[in-house]
Amino acid sequence: MCGRLSQYTGIHDFVAALSMPNALANSVGHQPLERYNVAPSTQVALLHLQGDLLHADMVRWGWRPHWAKDRAAPINARMEKVAHGPFFRAIWPHRAITPINNWFEWVDEGSPKKQPYLIRRRDGAPIFCAAIGQLPDADEGSGEHDGFVIITADSAGGMVDIHDRRPVVFNSNLAREWLDPATHKERAEQMAVFEGEHPDSFQWFKVDMAVGSTRNEGRHLINPESK
Repeated sequence: MCGRLSQYTGIHDFVAALSMPNALANSVGHQPLERYNVAPSTQVALLHLQGDLLHADMVRWGWRPHWAKDRAAPINARMEKVAHGPFFRAIWPHRAITPINNWFEWVDEGSPKKQPYLIRRRDGAPIFCAAIGQLPDADEGSGEHDGFVIITADSAGGMVDIHDRRPVVFNSNLAREWLDPATHKERAEQMAVFEGEHPDSFQWFKVDMAVGSTRNEGRHLINPESK
C-alpha cells in the first residue's frame, strides 16, 4: 500500500472537511477532480501550509533524493523508518496531507489475476493521508524535483486480509496539527506511530478488474463488483 487511489470530489470539499480557517492558495482548480484511478508518478492534489497560507497544489506522487538515481522513486514511506532513515531525511520536516476518497489494493484469491478491492471510510468522509515531500514554493513555484510520498503503517489488527500495509490516516484535528509547521518533528513522529485512524474506521469491497489498467477511468471503477 498504497498503489492506486481516487480523488474525485473538489479541492474545496476536502478543505471544508479539514475545517481549516486559513486562506487558500488554490492551483488545483475549483471543479471536481473526477479522478477515479490515480496512478503513481502522476500529479496528485496535495495540501500543505506555507506560513499561514494553505496551499493546494498538484504534485508528483513519488520522490527520491538526488543521490538515489539508481532506483525508482518510492511512492510510500514506512512509518517505522521514515523519521530516522537517511533516505527521507531531507523531506521529513516538510509535511503535507494527501486528501483522497478511497484507495485500492489487489489480493491474491487464487485466480489468474489478483482481485482489486476498494477501501474507504465507513462514514464516507474524506481520507486525510499523512505525507511528506519536496513541495512547491509559493515564491519560486513548482520545481522539477518536487514530489511526495504517503506514509504507511502495519495493518496488523485489521485490514491484513487485504494488505499488510495501509496509509497513516488522520482525523481532521490531527491532520491540521500534522500540517502545522509549528508541530515539532518528535510530535509528528508520535502522531504517525500512535494516532492514525484505526482499521475499524474503514470498509472494503471488491471492484471491477478494469481498475487494474491505468487507461481506464470513470465512476464505475469505484462501484462494488456485480456478480
